[in-house]
Amino acid sequence: MTSSALLPDPAAPADVSGADTRLGLADDLLTLLRTTTTEPRPDEQLDALTLAVSADLPVLLRGEPGIGKTAALTQLAASLGLPLTTVIASVHEPSDFSGLPIVGDDPAAQGVPMAPPQWAVELVRAGRGLLFLDELSTATPAVQAALLRVVLERRVGALRLPPGVRIVAAANPPASAADGWELSPPLANRFVHLNWVHDREVVVRGLGGVWPRAQLPRLAPERLPEAVAFARHAVCGFLAARPTLIHRLPSTEARRGGAWPSPRSWEAALTLLAFGTAAAVSREVLALLVRGAVGDGPGLELLAHLDRMELPDPESLLADPAAAELPVRGDLRQAALDAVVAAVGARPERARWEAGWAVLVRALQTGAPDLLVAPATALAALRRDDWEVPEAVDRLAGVVGLARRADRSVARVAASAGARSAAQVRR
Repeated sequence: MTSSALLPDPAAPADVSGADTRLGLADDLLTLLRTTTTEPRPDEQLDALTLAVSADLPVLLRGEPGIGKTAALTQLAASLGLPLTTVIASVHEPSDFSGLPIVGDDPAAQGVPMAPPQWAVELVRAGRGLLFLDELSTATPAVQAALLRVVLERRVGALRLPPGVRIVAAANPPASAADGWELSPPLANRFVHLNWVHDREVVVRGLGGVWPRAQLPRLAPERLPEAVAFARHAVCGFLAARPTLIHRLPSTEARRGGAWPSPRSWEAALTLLAFGTAAAVSREVLALLVRGAVGDGPGLELLAHLDRMELPDPESLLADPAAAELPVRGDLRQAALDAVVAAVGARPERARWEAGWAVLVRALQTGAPDLLVAPATALAALRRDDWEVPEAVDRLAGVVGLARRADRSVARVAASAGARSAAQVRR
């Protein structure tokens, strides 16, 4: 048998109908594989993404290849009912974002307009949509420079994108990107950076056909003015105390390509704080957003400042100890009790000293006793010789005795309380 006998006879009729049937079955199988559903499920990074999109802030998802950044954006657009426009930044020229010059009849009189690309025109026609700038870390510096006005001012050539268009970008770390570049500092500072990581349960359940549902945050209408006032007070108060963080350009190229503090990024943090407050998002989601806007260090400092803002007023606690509402979190409760002792020390009066002990008793009734050692020791040290020991100390004598460095004043308080207890037992 010759080799030509193995080849199909060109004159023989092709089995077109059979091939079409097999391809049709293959398409049916692919359709079944691609048919998935969604379910409401807590997902902190997805909640952070949807809140930033709701706040109309450009978001940059940074993660390793294949982590699911593109799939997340596709699912987000579908869940929000927004048409998705994907632009691969690395395969475009700077003129695709800044516009192509078109010479008219009389350039000297009318100028040379910058014609926008087709994708921008289609977004304007739709009036809304999700612009996905993919592979941003593989875009050359010239393309990144052309993207500056697109990301911040929403301008593509002479065209302005409508308010209904949201911008999300994705990037791989330069080490794992194809011919990757660090983001330029001006472009990086325009984004809220979210480190995109995979969650085992999300991946396993998603491959089973059920992905988490992206939902816009539910903003409480009655909380909008309060949320804005709180965000402004928090950020302005923090920056007044830490003015060196208003603008701090990182020293290394890698860190300049991420989130860092500037007046622009602090404005983004203020916006995110207002939206997060109005939507009552979790502490974890708010931390992702704030750190993604101004960087890890400044973001964590702002979050600590928020905790201090939420502490109860020590004078209010001293005024009505029986109704004192103390924080549940241990570190915040400790800070509130320390503030009460400091307030008594700033104006030491017998009535205020006794009220301080009543606050500690209230804390003993509603929380762990080990947090009372330090404030009880400090409060006992404020006692004057002519002040009688209040009855409240009876319940705290054991706690006070646990202090590792009790001074003579603490010893007198504990001794007096012990003597009174013994007398009551004898009676």
